[in-house]
Amino acid sequence: MTVIPNDQNLKEQLYPFTATRAIADIRIGILTIWEKWALLLARMPEKTGSITVPANIIPTIDNVQEIIDACNNGTQLTDTESIQSIHYPWDIFLLNGWALKKDFELVTAGRQSAVLSATNRAISPENIFIEEGAVVEYSIINASTGPVYIGKNAVIMEGCMVRGPLALCEGATLKMGSKIYGATTIGPASVAGGEIKNSVIFGNSNKGHDGYLGDSVIGEWCNLGGGTTTSNVKNTASNVHVWNNKVKAYQEIGLKCGLLMGDYSRAAINTSFNTGTVAGVCCNILGDGFPPKFIPDFTWGRERYFFHKALQDVDNWKKLKGETISEKEKEILEQLYNQ
Repeated sequence: MTVIPNDQNLKEQLYPFTATRAIADIRIGILTIWEKWALLLARMPEKTGSITVPANIIPTIDNVQEIIDACNNGTQLTDTESIQSIHYPWDIFLLNGWALKKDFELVTAGRQSAVLSATNRAISPENIFIEEGAVVEYSIINASTGPVYIGKNAVIMEGCMVRGPLALCEGATLKMGSKIYGATTIGPASVAGGEIKNSVIFGNSNKGHDGYLGDSVIGEWCNLGGGTTTSNVKNTASNVHVWNNKVKAYQEIGLKCGLLMGDYSRAAINTSFNTGTVAGVCCNILGDGFPPKFIPDFTWGRERYFFHKALQDVDNWKKLKGETISEKEKEILEQLYNQ
């Protein structure tokens, strides 16, 4: 069976993360939505034909057959206790704990974890799964509050304190003395440090220094300079308003939201983000005072990024991880720049 994710009428509402990717390529839990589908379908009896599904729905072991049956029958799917969808960018961190637990069950079913080194201290070690090649030493891991998944070749340096649920994906690193609260996902090849709570960092990004990141989503190839901190609760304890790019207005979303940062964006050292800040794609955030609560794509400080300079800077950052900007990325960014 072939699954065709349908993005129609949904992408603009999930800005900034869908400015540069399909909805199915959003990471929530351990895997992207598309990776979940691929793994689930590989474990189901082989069937012919194709099926179109809403791209924003999160498939799990428990709901995949229900989703397939509903789509085959033309039944409208709504969010329930067993079926959840991401409608807005903040749903990524709001649903991450639920998705992480479902992915943990999917990824580890019938498999044996690598051995956790005796230098560590673990609570509920049966909820910890370590892939081959991962290195974890002299840290405290509490999995009683949710599962902890440590991916292939990931590293947890000495002195880290981890409280699940957590996904440290393939090749990711937690730096020494990190304090991580669930539900948090650190994407492939990303580097994390300082204090992080209930946040999702996509692949190849860096939050490697002290500073607080809470109730936030950080895209790919981003960098938060040392001391960068997000506010996730207003001083008045009132509801947070976040920019909705589809309606071009701020939307009240609830009590907590930190930073929603699009791909290829970077913040200078000691940047302080207001509650519910949205930073677009390819922004270089610097300057005195608080950045605006909405930072449009291709912003340099308070000015417009020159396109050729933006591409060169993206390529420079990618080279730090042994990669270079692709022609496809250039094409996507040019289209976005010219909108």
